[in-house]
Amino acid sequence: MSRTLCFETICCENRELKNLSYHEARLNRTRHELWGYSDYWNLSERIVIPDSVDNALYKYRLSYNKEIEAIKWEPYTPRTIQKIRRVYHDTIDYRYKYEDRNELNTLFAQRKDADEILIIRNGLVTDSFYCNVAFYNGNDWFTPRSPLLPGTQRAFLLDSGVIREADIRESDLREYSKVKLFNAMVGWEDAVELGIESIA
Repeated sequence: MSRTLCFETICCENRELKNLSYHEARLNRTRHELWGYSDYWNLSERIVIPDSVDNALYKYRLSYNKEIEAIKWEPYTPRTIQKIRRVYHDTIDYRYKYEDRNELNTLFAQRKDADEILIIRNGLVTDSFYCNVAFYNGNDWFTPRSPLLPGTQRAFLLDSGVIREADIRESDLREYSKVKLFNAMVGWEDAVELGIESIA
C-alpha cells in the first residue's frame, strides 16, 4: 500500500488560520520521522489565503511529502452525528496523517445505521473516523492516552488544561456520561456532545 503522501487540514475562519503552530509542528515532525527531511517549513510563510476566501469557515487541505503536492480550499459544513458504532481493529496504525485511509474507510463502512464510529484497538478506545474523542465522568473530560492520531486540536486542549489523558478501555465507557468529538475543524465549544448511550 502506497503511503507516499501525508496531509494537514487547517481551519480558517475570518481569514485566520487556527492552531497553525500545532499543524506546523506535526508536519515538520512527520517529514523528519517518515522521510528524514531536516528542513523546517514555516507554514505562515507558505500559506497564502486567496481573495476568494471570505470570513466564513473554510477548510485548507495541504498534501505533502518532500514538497507540497496539492492544496485545496473549501467551505466547511459541520457533520450531523447522533449515533456512534463501536468497531474493532487490533493492528490498525495511523500515527501519521496519511492520505491513504483505506483501513479507516473499511472500518467506517461497518457503521450500519450510525453516523460515526468509535475504534477499539486491543480493548482500548482510540478515535472516531474523523475526530479525536473525550469522555466526561461528571467532573472532568478525559481523552484516550493512545489515540490513532494525536490531533492538533487535541494537543491544544491538553496544553490548555481543558481535557486530560487517560487509558480508557471499552469496559470503562459505562463510567462516563458524555462523549465529545472534535478535530482541527471543530473547536471544543462547537464539538458534538452526546450522551454515552449514543455509542452502540
